[in-house]
Amino acid sequence: MAGALPDGEPVPDDGSLPDEATREVGKDGFAVYVHVPFCASRCGYCDFNTYTASELGGGASREEYADTVLAELALAARVIEPGRVDTVFVGGGTPTLLPAGDLARILEGIDRTWGLAPGAEVTTEANPESVDPAYLRELRRGGFTRISLGMQSAAENVLRVLDRRHTAGRAPRAAAEAREAGFEHVNLDLIYGTPGESPEDFAASLDAVIGAGVDHVSAYALIVEDGTRMAGRMRRGELPYPSDDVAADRYLAAEAALSQAGLTWYEVSNWAQPGGECRHNLLYWTGADWWGLGPGAHSHVGGVRWWNVKHPVTYAKRLAAGTSPGHARETLSGDDRHMEDVMLRVRLREGIPLDRVDATGAARAMADGLLEPGAYDDGRLVLTLRGRLLADAVIRDVV
Repeated sequence: MAGALPDGEPVPDDGSLPDEATREVGKDGFAVYVHVPFCASRCGYCDFNTYTASELGGGASREEYADTVLAELALAARVIEPGRVDTVFVGGGTPTLLPAGDLARILEGIDRTWGLAPGAEVTTEANPESVDPAYLRELRRGGFTRISLGMQSAAENVLRVLDRRHTAGRAPRAAAEAREAGFEHVNLDLIYGTPGESPEDFAASLDAVIGAGVDHVSAYALIVEDGTRMAGRMRRGELPYPSDDVAADRYLAAEAALSQAGLTWYEVSNWAQPGGECRHNLLYWTGADWWGLGPGAHSHVGGVRWWNVKHPVTYAKRLAAGTSPGHARETLSGDDRHMEDVMLRVRLREGIPLDRVDATGAARAMADGLLEPGAYDDGRLVLTLRGRLLADAVIRDVV
């Protein structure tokens, strides 16, 4: 499980926010995130706030989870009125361990409370083995428009190292089933740089996602977090640590294959066909407001950020007592918000206006070939392919 939550200011029992934070809520878009903390098993690399049945020990019920989330939504409705919800994203964990009807009921509650905007994007994450055609059809009837499937790799040996439960061919089949069920957008997630992954393994993974005909692909370098089972195996010498050089080679392979297949990068780790971009994540990356429902979920409204208690049992007890599940919050200063805006927007294909970044750092990045010359001449900072490989360094230079 993930490490301890940060400390901050206390959250009022009723979850209320300062007037100045709520005055223009949703003016730049509004999103709802729903965290579902349940997993059938724990992957060795995972440090998310998730729990298997044995870890919970019967202390929290999946059967009652939708009602608990709706109780937090009722509290949220007394705090803010955003006018409409542009996107909903149900993540985890494995949201599709809940009955499809429960996920639809949560979505219906969000619509009834705040109203879904016309054409709202509604996403759920899913593990490939946790869905079948009937489940996907029920989700689609319930209002979900997009699904993100955790494929990670097409190589059985890589899936074993990652402790994934699905077989290599299951994710592309699940993607096809989602399309047949009527989902407008389908994403497949990849992880690259896993110990033992060969260039051929990753090429096969890229061939599989392209062959699946999805309109969105996310590809992330393996990050080994302290406290995970994989980190322990690496400390004991059972697995080698990931290589930055290998990760760079994998990224270049992904860019070549995905762009050839008509998927264009729009954020450093995300590629999509035109119109297939994840609108929910774009709201995060461009500073919109959102409310996060569920244990450990983070929220942001008008420069105030808060995070819920982590454990599902504590979360449920707080709401049953009529109290906010918020663990703590912080009020971001103008400098904080500017720094975060730069850190996120630099990673986007549209980039950021040069007048919002440090001029000396931007000029140095340009001289080093990390920025697109045409965009630079037009007053925008946009990363080149080499700049994407060194995005963190560019961000440090221009913040």
